[in-house]
Amino acid sequence: MIAKPVKLGLIGDNIISSSAPMLHKMAAAQHGFDLSYELIIPPERGFDFDRALDFAKQNGLRGVNVTLPYKEQAFPYAQIADPAVQKLGSVNTICFDSKSLTGFNTDYTGFLQSYRVARGALPAGHVLLIGAGGVGRSICFALAKLGASAITIFDRENIKAVKLADEVNLLVPGVAMAAKSVDTSVCDAVVNCTPAGMYGYGGLPISQEHLPKSLEWAFDAVYQPVDTPFKQMLIARGVQFISGFELFFYQGVDAFKIFTGFEVKDPTSLRHVLFEKIH
Repeated sequence: MIAKPVKLGLIGDNIISSSAPMLHKMAAAQHGFDLSYELIIPPERGFDFDRALDFAKQNGLRGVNVTLPYKEQAFPYAQIADPAVQKLGSVNTICFDSKSLTGFNTDYTGFLQSYRVARGALPAGHVLLIGAGGVGRSICFALAKLGASAITIFDRENIKAVKLADEVNLLVPGVAMAAKSVDTSVCDAVVNCTPAGMYGYGGLPISQEHLPKSLEWAFDAVYQPVDTPFKQMLIARGVQFISGFELFFYQGVDAFKIFTGFEVKDPTSLRHVLFEKIH
């Protein structure tokens, strides 16, 4: 039993509707301890990322989750033990102690779990990954870990796509390539790692006419709303779809254990209640 309330937080810009506080508070309730979870929106407080981290630590938070657009900025602040996370250059979970900040990437582990629950041992195939930012980096490395036959990376800032492809190829030579335009003609899957479709952003990561006639599966990192325009478009075509809700859930479960040392006691119940409240 944890003797005193656990204080956590989330640093990000477009997070007012985040369900992370709900997930962590409900997981703590299963173990019978109190937990608070503060939303820290740097532009609203006049903070840069450095100041936001300092604010969290000085106010007694045990740790923070980090989301758009700060995951890559967070990376150099943290000591990272996991070799995979060291390579991918992005963190979304930071724990504080008296001497250092320890970083983790539960987007990486959460996507691995999301994929395996949905598709088991089925191969990922040739994946078009749209968006090479923080979550895109995490998922690209996860796709390499899953044995994707090829990963084509598109980002409006092509230099980011080239950089990510080069770094993934150090891990799995030749698996990744950067593309200057969206071409799905040879892809088995499309993965959205942009904010397109999110509350406050809207839109699609890829237009209807750019989709090939046949896709095996697709994924959307956006989970608010759960039924994004991208999801609706792919479901209508009969494509197996992995929702961003799955990533949100599994990365949150991993982060809760990192922050508290406790496994979520009843993940099935927690997942069901969260889905009903978010959907």
